[in-house]
Amino acid sequence: MGTDTERREAHSLRGPIDRPVLRAIRDVFTAEEPLATAQLDDYLDPHTLEITFSEGLCGSDTARIDVQWTTRDDYKFHYTDSHNVNFRWGKHPHNGDYVHVPGLEHYHPPPDASSDPDDVEESRIKHSGEKLVARAVLKLWRAAYHAESFAPLNAGSNPP
Repeated sequence: MGTDTERREAHSLRGPIDRPVLRAIRDVFTAEEPLATAQLDDYLDPHTLEITFSEGLCGSDTARIDVQWTTRDDYKFHYTDSHNVNFRWGKHPHNGDYVHVPGLEHYHPPPDASSDPDDVEESRIKHSGEKLVARAVLKLWRAAYHAESFAPLNAGSNPP
């Protein structure tokens, strides 16, 4: 099945981080979500866009989504909050290890963003393009926020 290093590499984002894309995603969250503020971890050579929320999901006081997007259009949107809940949407190769995921788009559910092959689901986000993906993530986050439940996070049909 390969070494641990080979498995990690098969599940990693390909290509360098795309700074203009992170800036475009930042602008979407800043313009469309009043509970969010977004900033690059390093303005000139960013690795991550950090989106902080003044309120999290299901009663958490604060939350953050860390975004990485590469020049090959691989991405990861990782949510974590003050209750130590984690989940993430991703699009990158996974070496076929996620048995319920036919393509590259996948979702690691809460509470711990499990990478167990039986837990990882096919993502409902099928869009390409950073602004559409950002809006889809925001729409799913907002639906979960209003429902006070994690259930809407990977629900619906190709949001937004």
